[in-house]
Amino acid sequence: MTHVRHRQTTHFTVVGNHLAQHPTLSSTAIGIAVRIQSLPDGTRVGIGALAERLPESEYKIAAALKELEAAGYLRRSRERAAGQRIVTRTTYYECPDTERRPERPARPARPARPGHRTQPTHSTHPQPVDNPAPRTHPPAAPPTPTPSPPASPPPPSRERTPAADLLAGLRRSDARLALSVREITQLTPAVETWLARGVPAEQVSRTLTATLPGGIIVRASALLAHRLTEWLPPVLPPAPPAKAAAPPPAPFQECPHCERVFRSPSPGRCRDCRTPAGTEGHSGTAPGCT
Repeated sequence: MTHVRHRQTTHFTVVGNHLAQHPTLSSTAIGIAVRIQSLPDGTRVGIGALAERLPESEYKIAAALKELEAAGYLRRSRERAAGQRIVTRTTYYECPDTERRPERPARPARPARPGHRTQPTHSTHPQPVDNPAPRTHPPAAPPTPTPSPPASPPPPSRERTPAADLLAGLRRSDARLALSVREITQLTPAVETWLARGVPAEQVSRTLTATLPGGIIVRASALLAHRLTEWLPPVLPPAPPAKAAAPPPAPFQECPHCERVFRSPSPGRCRDCRTPAGTEGHSGTAPGCT
């Protein structure tokens, strides 16, 4: 490596090798330290102010400031300013004393007079940088009130289905079959398929709870999903056409002539009494009467 050196007469900052070649500080912390050292007194060097000037994120800048504070290059204290405001005062040390003991937090000082600059008394090379409150902007005009859109109705609650109730009630038969809401939602379509094929809900419950393995069931939902898939009954074939019903028998009738009982759709005489006289002998009992 060869240096091409130029003599700087203006706009330069002297940085010691103890910072440029620091063995533990990260490159981000060293770069932010050089940036702070090159700024004039009174410049805002908070995390938000540095994030506006540097490409690093606020998270990286906050971590780098903590490194510099731990290494003795930076000290931050909170003080009360005019108007009961709390500001953070940052003091940067060009030549930090690594053995300097942490100082006790100073009591809130009175607000300084305008144009008066305070200097720390514990080092010959400090550059106090005040970090006042965020910049104020002129008050913006109040926004024009706009009619708020009508509130959307809440989503309808999911109705309970017979299949979901069947799965939720399995734990009554066996506590190991306690299912979560998500598992019930996943298994509900399979149970609805069983019910759509004409299987009663009681038979589906018996199929899922019968002959369970002993011991702890690690994944009850997987066991039930296997049974619902592998033991699914086929679709019922179409029912055969119904046969025509036989006509009912004729009612009983009583013959008014011989007082015998016979079957006939309408009242009247029996067959023998309707036979012409003289065809068959009549001995008081008609052979055709029952």
